[in-house]
Amino acid sequence: MVPLGRGPEELERCLFAETLEVVAAGGQPREQAGGQWWVAARWAPYERAGQPVQSCLMVQAGSHARQDGVPCSSTLKAYVTPQLETLEQEEQERLELRPHPVERRTHMVSHQHGMTITKTLLEGEAEPQCWSFSYSQAELRGLLLEGASFLLLRVLACQQAVPPGLVFPPINTKGHLCTSSYRALGTRRQAVGSVEAEGFVIERALHGHMGISAVMSRGVEPQHPFPKQPLDWEEDIQLWSWFLDRKEELQASHAAYIQQHPELRALLADFLQALLLQQPHDPVSFAAQFFAPFACQQPPETPFASTGAASPLPAPQPRHPLANGE
Repeated sequence: MVPLGRGPEELERCLFAETLEVVAAGGQPREQAGGQWWVAARWAPYERAGQPVQSCLMVQAGSHARQDGVPCSSTLKAYVTPQLETLEQEEQERLELRPHPVERRTHMVSHQHGMTITKTLLEGEAEPQCWSFSYSQAELRGLLLEGASFLLLRVLACQQAVPPGLVFPPINTKGHLCTSSYRALGTRRQAVGSVEAEGFVIERALHGHMGISAVMSRGVEPQHPFPKQPLDWEEDIQLWSWFLDRKEELQASHAAYIQQHPELRALLADFLQALLLQQPHDPVSFAAQFFAPFACQQPPETPFASTGAASPLPAPQPRHPLANGE
């Protein structure tokens, strides 16, 4: 890993707290498009059961904003060594959807064999969904997670220089290894209140999944002007919220239809009872014969596709009152 800073003085320059106010663009109300982002770094003790206390850097970051008027927030807490090795990191994302808020948590902890990642999904009052997986030490060579990346960006900004071809393998929101590249965009002047300050701009780009060996030998993979982006809607909070809204809408529509037609329950119960009692070899033909008396005008041929020969069993007589015209 790359040492953090050239000396104690430069390292101390990177340990501070900062806040960024996100303002609305295009005349939109601030409460609809604005928000706040913050990050802080300081020395802190790191303790794990069965191991001695270790002095390291604790990085904390967070944000809160609105997506299409829905409040959302994220937090991050990481323990990082001066060599940018992540000992432990926890991320949390929350979308305040009503009536089902969605929350995702990702916990990463390093150990002698590599790193274990535990992901947790909470949706409203439903039971939490959890799953874990691990990476070996060989797979994580050169790994740079989000908390360590904040520190690296501060060091590079203090030095006002980015080594060419600077690439690290991070872990994306799905828990997959990918690549991130860093590139200097030069100095720019920015208005801060009533004064103008000069800042050193660094671009950090995340790229798709590829092997670590390929990253080390090839550097940053060229990007096409319009690269194909995989649609992982289960990991996208906004798409997931739309899915939940549509799911709730369909469930309400289906429940209303069944409530308006109580005869459906009796009809299906009669059919299922006859099917289980007689257990025909061809259930499709059996269903066609069972529901034939309910048709107003019977077609000359059955509209059902048969899976085989016609059932030798006699057609059952429906017991529902609708069959007798009641």
